[in-house]
Order: sequence, then structure tokens, then C-alpha cells
Amino acid sequence: MKINISRQHIYLMSASLFLLLFVFIFSFGVLIPSGKEYRIKRLEVKKAEKELRKYEDFQSETLETLKNLQSENRRIITAFDTTFNPQRFEKENKKYFISLHVAEISFLEIQDEFAVYEVNTTSKIDSPTSFYDFLDAINKSDWIVGVNFPIHFKREDKLIKSSFTMKVYCNNKENNSTASSSEAK
Repeated sequence: MKINISRQHIYLMSASLFLLLFVFIFSFGVLIPSGKEYRIKRLEVKKAEKELRKYEDFQSETLETLKNLQSENRRIITAFDTTFNPQRFEKENKKYFISLHVAEISFLEIQDEFAVYEVNTTSKIDSPTSFYDFLDAINKSDWIVGVNFPIHFKREDKLIKSSFTMKVYCNNKENNSTASSSEAK
């Protein structure tokens, strides 16, 4: 029995067989391993996206907390930025005393980002209530001031002479400006 197959059919079958082999080799050699890698990478991307969403949520919560704290403590933040002026301090607080004298500001030290100044203050008052009013006014002033104990009161005729030291805290602008410029680099 003789099989009669034309040459065109043989070429067509050989080309089809070659293409079929190429498709199998390409799919098993390239596509299937790449698909496994794709699934692994897709899972890694999903994990990374989940972690990113978690960090974005944390960042937005932290930013909201920061904005709330900044709005609640705006007076304190601006007080740290205000430099201490002894003449202005005397002028603002003269009403609580008969006489008020702020000694020369002596630079005490740098504590982290804050400059600390020690101020010796002597004053004459007619009653202790005016001194307490002064302490209340310091809490509402433009500076962060800590009154150090002991506070010495001494009677002189009808007046009370008081002397005490205060520490005034403000931002150390030289340290912060150099830190800001080094962070920017």
C-alpha cells in the first residue's frame, strides 16, 4: 500500500510539528517557571502593600497627634523660640513689685537643644500675694521660666525684700541651625 502524501502536506506537518515543539519547550522552559516566580513576587508585593498601608496609617495617626499637640501647646512652642530680654522682663513684671532688678544674664549651659540662662532677681514687695501673682504671671509669660528655691524673703521696714534665681529656657538657635543645615545635606 502506497501512501500518497504531497510535498506541501509534509512541509506543513513538519512546520506544525516544529511550532508545536517550540510552544511546548517555550511554555515549559520559560512561561511556567516565570509564572511560579510571578505568583511568589505577587505575594511579596501584596505583603509589602499591606505593610505600606500599615505605615501610612501610623504616619497619618502620628501626624494628626502632632498637629493636635502643636495646636494645644502653641504658646509653649513659641515661648521656647522667644529669646530672653531682661529689660522687657522687668517692664512686664514691674507692676507686681515696688522695685525689681534683674541681674546680668549669665549663660549657664547647653542641655541638648536648649540654652539655659540663670538670672538673679531682687525685688521689694509690700505683700506676699503680689509675689504669688508674679509667679502666676510668669506661667503666662512669653518665656519658659523656672524659679529656683530657696526664695529668700527679708523684712525691711514696711517692705519685703525678696531674692531668688530663675532659669530661663529657650531654643539653642546655633545648635538647631547647624543641626538643620547638616540634616538638609
